Amino acid sequence: MSLVFKICDINDLEELIEISKSTFITAFEKDNDPSDFKEYIEKAFSEKQITKELTNPNSTFYFVYKKNVLVAYIKLNTGDAQNEFQNDDSVELERIYVLKEFQGQQIGKHILEEVIQIAKEKKVNFLWLGVWEENKGAIKFYERYGFQKTGTHPYYVGNDKQTDWLMKLDF
Repeated sequence: MSLVFKICDINDLEELIEISKSTFITAFEKDNDPSDFKEYIEKAFSEKQITKELTNPNSTFYFVYKKNVLVAYIKLNTGDAQNEFQNDDSVELERIYVLKEFQGQQIGKHILEEVIQIAKEKKVNFLWLGVWEENKGAIKFYERYGFQKTGTHPYYVGNDKQTDWLMKLDF
């Protein structure tokens, strides 16, 4: 599969906010309290918050295109931008979202393979991510690539405290 990865910059801000909101809403709105969810969306994907993340030199957003059509986006963190570990030995895959109309086409598989390659090129010891404990499909997906649960951390959607599994792939 031929996918093109484009590093996002400040000129991509509006489109990045839109895809961030739409993919998160599609994935998780049905599983959350409406008021907590609305609060989370307004804060996490605000122009201020996305600008802060986009301009952090230790965070990189990528748009993923298939035949010149935006199909997904990812966010990778290094150093102190990581939510855990915060060292030079790891890369965090904080976000990997495929637009609904392109799911089921193995795009996620190809993206994850590229993310693993990017992490290896950075010569780190491991790639890690947090995944909601209720997202069983995603957990199985990551396990197929050798990720193993190494712990948990809290993740708040509004006032709702949820639990993310920390999953790690050692190189």
